[in-house]
Amino acid sequence: MSPGCIPNKPTVILEPSWPQIHSSETVTVRCEGSQSLFVWREDKLIRPRTSEYRISRATESDSGGYSCCTVSLSVCSDIITLTVSWKVWAAVKLQHSWSQIFTGDTITLRCEIQGGEGKVWKYEWTAPNTNSPPTSSEYRISRVSVSHSGDYRCRGSSDYLLTGWSDAFRLTVSSSKPRATLTAQSSILPAGGSVTLSCSVEGSAGWKFDWFRRDSVSSEAQLMRGNEANRVISVSQGGLYHCRGGRGDPVYYTEDSSDVTVVETFPSKPTVTLQPSLTQIYSGETVTVRCEIQGGEGAQWTYEWRAAKLNTPPTSNEYRIIRATESDSGGYSCRGRRDYFFSEWSDIITLTVSFPSKPTVTLQPSWTQIYSGETVTVRCEIQGGEGAQWTYEWRAAKLNTPPTSNEYRIIRATESDSGGYSCRGRRDYFFSEWSDIITLTVSYEPRPVLTVSPSWLSPGASVTLNCEVEHPSAGWSFYWYKAVPDLSEKSSSYELLPDGSGTAQDSYIIHGQTHTAGYVCRAGRGDPEYHTDHSRPKFVWSADVHSAASLTVSPDRVQHFTSDSVSLTCEGNFTEWRVRKFSEDGRLSDCRRMTGSTCDINTSESDTAVYWCESGSGEFSSAVNITVQNDGNGPILVSPVHPVTEGASVSLSCSLRTQKILSNVFFYHNDKLIENDPRGELKISAVSKSDEGFYKCQYSGRESAQSWMSVKVTVSGADSSSSPVWLIVRLVCGVSLIIILLLLLYRCTTTNSAVNEQMFNQHHQQQVYSSLLAGDHCGYEIIRRSENSENGQRGDAEESSDYNNVNLSGCWVVDQRF
Repeated sequence: MSPGCIPNKPTVILEPSWPQIHSSETVTVRCEGSQSLFVWREDKLIRPRTSEYRISRATESDSGGYSCCTVSLSVCSDIITLTVSWKVWAAVKLQHSWSQIFTGDTITLRCEIQGGEGKVWKYEWTAPNTNSPPTSSEYRISRVSVSHSGDYRCRGSSDYLLTGWSDAFRLTVSSSKPRATLTAQSSILPAGGSVTLSCSVEGSAGWKFDWFRRDSVSSEAQLMRGNEANRVISVSQGGLYHCRGGRGDPVYYTEDSSDVTVVETFPSKPTVTLQPSLTQIYSGETVTVRCEIQGGEGAQWTYEWRAAKLNTPPTSNEYRIIRATESDSGGYSCRGRRDYFFSEWSDIITLTVSFPSKPTVTLQPSWTQIYSGETVTVRCEIQGGEGAQWTYEWRAAKLNTPPTSNEYRIIRATESDSGGYSCRGRRDYFFSEWSDIITLTVSYEPRPVLTVSPSWLSPGASVTLNCEVEHPSAGWSFYWYKAVPDLSEKSSSYELLPDGSGTAQDSYIIHGQTHTAGYVCRAGRGDPEYHTDHSRPKFVWSADVHSAASLTVSPDRVQHFTSDSVSLTCEGNFTEWRVRKFSEDGRLSDCRRMTGSTCDINTSESDTAVYWCESGSGEFSSAVNITVQNDGNGPILVSPVHPVTEGASVSLSCSLRTQKILSNVFFYHNDKLIENDPRGELKISAVSKSDEGFYKCQYSGRESAQSWMSVKVTVSGADSSSSPVWLIVRLVCGVSLIIILLLLLYRCTTTNSAVNEQMFNQHHQQQVYSSLLAGDHCGYEIIRRSENSENGQRGDAEESSDYNNVNLSGCWVVDQRF
């Protein structure tokens, strides 16, 4: 450089060009000019000499003035000041100055970094109920809900600088929708004047207001003004006024305020109100007693109170009772005073403070025993707590998320719903006791059990059906059906019996039933009605053969040996048949080997049963008993399958598997020996009703099974029993018997020798037996022995007369007891 030439003034610059940086950031001080330049810091050369000075991870000690100078220090640049700050922090702020946020509001949270002005920041957020928070400085939530409540934090990053997380911003979203409050400066509208109305939303800000008016209670509200920023308006018309608040975008509206009435009257009498508005509260609760003077809003009132407990009554319009006790019960009234003016005393409002009774759990319907599929409501009732805003807590076997209402409805209950249920109520900070536990039992779907009485029909007898539900419980009504054979489905269909729908009684009587029939029942209860399964069918059997359908048995006898071939044939004007079997163990089944209308059985012990036919048209035949002898060496009684008509003859015999015709057989009727001497068969030449009963035979010490012989009474037979001829016959026989007895008595008294007496008895018995063996027309005579002769007691008179008077006219009947 030539002498006298002044070099150009150098320039010092910062990269990046921030005069203020933060701790840990990096900055470069650079000299620019044509000469050889060096960086100076506050008159000190930075070593090593360099025209570019890089500061990595700056600290506060790097703060100061920097310049660039030539080697000779003849020319230096202007000084640039670098400031290194340590404090950089983030803060979360709510864009709106709302002190309370409600469900449905739209809000914006902003992340502000203090001390980081001028930098380009990236943002991170932590927030509840989200997996993808924004990365910008604003966090906008449209239509917030309670789930958005919680703590929000943010932080920023710029190059190598990362701020710490901000302090938590606690967002609280109220679940209840706010209600606007409308107040009037006065309820009195002077002529030509105006009244000021004020609309507010307590505890929150940022609202604009809509105003409505009605001419009367029944008229529709009209919008007067909308979206008013001013919460106060003046009105010059009487009417009913209400308002609402709105804020945000989209607009979120409050509940409408209560109506305010503006009338041209004088201020009304003060009113004492309770908040909450319950005259019945409980120990420990908080209540505010408030004095309101309608039409006196805005005036400077001083209040006087009359209260049961107020030794030093307040002078404000509110009296707050915290944690009330029973001593706070009583009447409250107030009046207002302004200057020298007193209003009237308000009417007395009575507050009652009590301790609530223990809750009660009830069931609707009130059945503690229900069945799978039924619906039941479990209800918590607090006596004396009606009208209170209770929240309920439940203890239950299955309630993972118990309800908070007073009802828990179980729809289509299952066994897992069984268990104990109890509840308690909560209001503010008050808890009631837990209720006693009520136990609900849910059982499998029940099947009722039907019983039929009698099982076998008697002429003129009625049939009684009884339906019983398993685990008996209340509320059932009963349905009664007749089983109609359905051969195509191999089952039965059910026809409702007359007046058999929903009876309150668990029994049903059928009159005039004459043929074999099947019945079922089921039960129902509740609304909508829950129905049980149908019961298993039960049958009432008739042995009487009728023309529509009949059953014949071959061979025609009740008892059979095992492995006998027995054919049961259905007869009648029908093409389709089935033979049904009801076993001793209660099982109902169909014939397995059915050929046309005939069922073939190779008998076994399990074939002992009642059999009958069912046609494809729904007809039932008469029923028959079949008994299979399981003792291979024992005899069977050969007796008719079907009832014997009164007056007809019948023969009973005894048979072995290896010998069809037997002699030396004893016969029994109702377990009483009929004849004292054995013979081959028992013949009854003219059957009467007294011959009906159980019969069995005995051969070589072995007895057959018993079989019932039924006697069918005919009208003519019934009449003949009371005819004059029979009366004469009975009279003659009776007189003859008396004469014989008198002769016997006389002979016994006149004979002194025991030998003569014995000879007489033997001779008399020989005469009787010879008459039976001769097979005369007298049917049979009876020789009876008193079953209890050893104890001096007589046998059953009714049983002992079963076979009296069975002989025809002119027969002798000897009834000798010994």
